[in-house]
Amino acid sequence: MPLGPPKQRAVLALLASRAGEVVGVDNIVDALWDGDIPQTATNGVHTYVAGLRRALEPGRSRREAGAILTSVSGGYCLRMDPEQVDATLFTRRHARARRSRIGGSPDEAVRWYEEALALWRGDAYSGVPGPFAAVERTRLRDLRLTAVEEWAADMLDAGRHAEAVTELSAAVGEEPLREKLRWLLMLTLYRSGRQAHALAVYTETRQLLNRELGIEPGAELRSLHQQILAGHPRLRREGEAAAAPRPVRRHSGGAPDLSRPVQLPPQARGFVGRSAELARFEELLDDERCVYGASTPIAVVDGPAGVGKTAFVLELAHRLLDRFPDGQLYVDLCGTGRQGRPLTASDALEQLLVSLGVERSRMPADIAGRTTLYRSLLHGRRMLVVLDEALGADQLRPLIPRGSSCVLATGRQRFSGLAARDGAHVLTMGPLADHDAASLLTSLCGGRLRGQEAAAVRLVRLCGGLPLALRIAAEELSANPAVPLSAIVERFAAACAERESPRKREAALIRLVEWESGTGREAPAPAQMEMADVRTVVLR
Repeated sequence: MPLGPPKQRAVLALLASRAGEVVGVDNIVDALWDGDIPQTATNGVHTYVAGLRRALEPGRSRREAGAILTSVSGGYCLRMDPEQVDATLFTRRHARARRSRIGGSPDEAVRWYEEALALWRGDAYSGVPGPFAAVERTRLRDLRLTAVEEWAADMLDAGRHAEAVTELSAAVGEEPLREKLRWLLMLTLYRSGRQAHALAVYTETRQLLNRELGIEPGAELRSLHQQILAGHPRLRREGEAAAAPRPVRRHSGGAPDLSRPVQLPPQARGFVGRSAELARFEELLDDERCVYGASTPIAVVDGPAGVGKTAFVLELAHRLLDRFPDGQLYVDLCGTGRQGRPLTASDALEQLLVSLGVERSRMPADIAGRTTLYRSLLHGRRMLVVLDEALGADQLRPLIPRGSSCVLATGRQRFSGLAARDGAHVLTMGPLADHDAASLLTSLCGGRLRGQEAAAVRLVRLCGGLPLALRIAAEELSANPAVPLSAIVERFAAACAERESPRKREAALIRLVEWESGTGREAPAPAQMEMADVRTVVLR
């Protein structure tokens, strides 16, 4: 069916990927245009939708409402069963194959893998433009190669070596730097009686990794190479070596580095509230890991200064630790400028690569080389990556690995583009609810507010429910036990003059919190000097 120009096909691709769901016009614009979005983008979306309606329902008159592609509350919906989309069918069959493997039914697993892989007809989103299609193309390609690896491991386990050689050879040609594929191909060739070909694959791999990345093959490939040279009997025992081992992190010089990075800062003392948001994100990230497997779950928390973004993400990260046994990476991207200029993506990659064992003398100079090396080192590993205080989506994108890791990030700006193009889950954080804010204040101030509910409520409201302001207030209350509680509260309240609107009071308080915490670049202007009393009493 002719579907019109490339961007019109891109609209259909996006809507089909979310069949049965309403997709907003803004999200469609973000999915189609990268960088400078033309002023005519919204009109262009309407034109493309009209063209798709003519193609999908040629007999429909212009006055009739569309039955397949409908307009709904500021967006569009493709009315179809999601299982009519090959990509959806593929991910579901892949998930069934994995469940069969876990359940001890290898023959059933192989059948589901083959049904999933049979759905592919070339690259996904081939010829479809736009950032959304680019991300989906990469995600689905990685997921397909993961399915090939798992299928090949099951074929080895079943003794069907020769049948797996062709598929593995094609996959290696498509993704030559993927060591797990090469490990499987070498073992498959050896068990098929093709020892010389297996050794040739290793030689080719070593030359490629040295030339492209300046590193040696990983410990698993080197070990398999030695075992093939020695004719180790273990390689001939069906099933024992079938499942490819998880890659081990290594230094750029080739020596294995078996250490496990554990870089998460500690959780915030006295963390309260946000239970619904934590449960929702935990469930979303778990579901994405289970359904897609090779896709990298991304969660981004945005909001104003002092609202508790970092504390929330660290609380979530510590809840997820058992899902990511290969370690945790943490980078402060300095997007607020409180520690000088924000890190560039290249600077952040250098920090991450050093944490992963790459020597600075072997560090690629360009961002493309660093990104490739970073993603290669994390491929196949279940790593939790926390990126704090991001400046924007462009700073984050090179730091998102491909595969089974997970990324948690914070920032002040809204990351809607990251949601549309990269599938990120975004949460905009607001102030704490009154009862949670009172609980935080009471628990941190050393008992000074015990039995003083009225005073606690007043302080909570004057602090605007901002956790950072509440923590600073609690610190001052506990540090000055000789100052009467009523005096502190009254002086604090007096500083928030009655003539000031609540919005102005909150803005002034945020500025003072930023200044005192180092996140603001300038002291309060003379126009806000009446708020200086707040600083002397509460913020010091």
